[in-house]
Amino acid sequence: MIILVHWLLTTWGCLMFGGAYAWANFTILALGVWAVAQRDSIDAISMFLGGLAATILLDIIHIGIFYPRDSLTDTGRFGAGMAILSLLLKPFSCCLVYHMYRERGGELLHAGEAAPAASSQPPPRWPGFLGPSQEHSAYQTIDSPEAPADFYSGLEGKGHTPQGC
Repeated sequence: MIILVHWLLTTWGCLMFGGAYAWANFTILALGVWAVAQRDSIDAISMFLGGLAATILLDIIHIGIFYPRDSLTDTGRFGAGMAILSLLLKPFSCCLVYHMYRERGGELLHAGEAAPAASSQPPPRWPGFLGPSQEHSAYQTIDSPEAPADFYSGLEGKGHTPQGC
């Protein structure tokens, strides 16, 4: 639902603002589609969350620079209004996406807190930001912790003769 609303508002916002505004927002929406398609991927949802937060700043800059000061047509006013509405909804969308990130197992590390001991990844570069990536999959590993036994090693003693002798 978040992606659909922002796609519609971005499409209408492109009536007034094109170029970099469209590229930034549609790229982030593509990351959102990836996050929906990969329901168990923390990387996909964290990239969507980070991109959505980045487009808040980019939209403020883009609208501030390219909003025309002189007369606007009705279509231009509508497009600018939809771009501003999309910008106003993005912090709320970030809260919802962050909630989804936490549901998928993402962690927020606080300053001074170390990464979990089971993790082989180094501690985060920026403490207090999104924690280390963890992939949670619906599939179970079939690898056994023991080395596989050689199947043919016990056959010679059971009456089987090696071939080729």
